[in-house]
Amino acid sequence: MWIDTHCHLDASEFDADRDAVAAAARAAGVARIVIPGVSRAGCAGVRELAHRVEGGAYALGIHPLFTPQAQEADLDALRMEIEASLDDPRFVGIGEIGLDYFVSGLDDARQQFFYHEQLKLAHEFDLPAICHVRKSQDQVLKGLRRHQVHRGIAHAFNGSFQQAQAFIDHGMHLGFGGNLTFERALQIRRLAAQLPLDAIVVETDAPDIAPAWLYRQRNTPDQIPAIGASLAQQRNLDEHELALCTTANAHAALPRLALSSA
Repeated sequence: MWIDTHCHLDASEFDADRDAVAAAARAAGVARIVIPGVSRAGCAGVRELAHRVEGGAYALGIHPLFTPQAQEADLDALRMEIEASLDDPRFVGIGEIGLDYFVSGLDDARQQFFYHEQLKLAHEFDLPAICHVRKSQDQVLKGLRRHQVHRGIAHAFNGSFQQAQAFIDHGMHLGFGGNLTFERALQIRRLAAQLPLDAIVVETDAPDIAPAWLYRQRNTPDQIPAIGASLAQQRNLDEHELALCTTANAHAALPRLALSSA
């Protein structure tokens, strides 16, 4: 069985067929789907959804692209949501948090403020962080080091080998998904093929980052086995072996995933 460690199943793109999408993933062999939060307003929704779908799990956080609308009071609300979720075995960590230096117009100081405040919560509650690292690997890692958060996932990783090793040395796992299925994505494919296997988890980021065969279409969590098959081929591994390894890695990155059965 596989784990999709990053799927925005709460996104509006799934409003018409959300339950069917989750059921299709389950039928395809995806045992767990981690649904990261992106805003204060979405906390209740990801929690409810994670309990509604078989194998669902969730994280809570404020995404860097949502910081323009976020208020400082949202951090107090997030703290309360985290405290209310600590006894919930489907709650796995803080996320999606981080920094984005690809999208223009975002205020860096504001991004940094919300990122660091949420890292403080991750450290306080001893929870892993699911991190958005688009064009921001060094700054995201700097924050993890500063706040001594040593567990979690650098989602959709696309940095250098040196940056990858720095995240791994800090205790983080690296998320790979549909991008590695494109033959022209040479750097991502090299990373996915050559980094230590125990550092890698698989993800979709659905509805985004669709694999090559769904180019410019909606991505869905049932694509995980095919993405995994592509990775297995690149690493010259058996697909079943890769599924077992990446599942164990997901449990190491997000230990609360192992607290409850799917």
